[in-house]
Amino acid sequence: MQNDFGLISIIMAAYNAEKTIEQAINSVLSQTYPDFELLVVNDCSTDKTAMLAEAIVKKDDRIRLISNEKNSGVSYTRKHGLEEASGEWVAILDSDDAWAPEKLEKQIKLQKKTNADLLFTGSAFMDADGKPIDWYLAAPAEVTYRQLLKQNVLSNSSALVRKELYAKYYAVGDGMHEDFALWLNILKDGRKAYGVDEPLLIYRIAKSSKSGNKFKAAKMNWNTYRYIGLNPIEAAYYEGWYMIKNVIKYTNLKISGGGGGWNEVIYIASFDILVFPEQLHEEQLEAA
Repeated sequence: MQNDFGLISIIMAAYNAEKTIEQAINSVLSQTYPDFELLVVNDCSTDKTAMLAEAIVKKDDRIRLISNEKNSGVSYTRKHGLEEASGEWVAILDSDDAWAPEKLEKQIKLQKKTNADLLFTGSAFMDADGKPIDWYLAAPAEVTYRQLLKQNVLSNSSALVRKELYAKYYAVGDGMHEDFALWLNILKDGRKAYGVDEPLLIYRIAKSSKSGNKFKAAKMNWNTYRYIGLNPIEAAYYEGWYMIKNVIKYTNLKISGGGGGWNEVIYIASFDILVFPEQLHEEQLEAA
């Protein structure tokens, strides 16, 4: 593919990721779009993460290994990567996830078609050991602010976003879903996010992650709604949407289990399936 889109800065925060970081980095190096820099930011790992990353850095000068002075958490670590980024576009890849080879290329084609500021993809899933789960999260063609409030279909590791917007709305806080807050604030001004409906992200389900504990994740979701300025009534309304849609999501993941290819598509991102009580219409919430 021609590299006429310009440099993309890929930020990979890493902490004790020795079991997964090689797969993550190699999935970047396999991209069909070649004009990128990969910024691996080591958050003072105590395992072989830095050593493994250094070995790959020596083989490809598009990769840079950056180290935090002290363990700072994932949101501060990504911010450190952002401060070092040189591209006009930013993509995020967690050190335990992976991309399909055409991930960036297909997002670039969609950006040129839509002039989007923020893009994402569908997601396939694997378990903690890398075993594929026979299900994937489909990406809607476009998402508005109000739709995203009901369910975060924009997986962080699938995002491609203009760096100026990423920097302007960057959120720091390990007590919330800081990536969700970032996407919501970008869309709050009337923008739309555009999705490539293919499982170009392979997301690892790890119980040790911030979102692996469902009760903790729900609390973090509530904190996110309050962070972006929703009042308690609005936050409660959208928290209800969040809980119902995530029950559907994790039920489907549990039913699918491990297995073969990605042949089952379930559009849990269809925003018109569920209806809440009449007294909680969004028009009333907006006026609250």
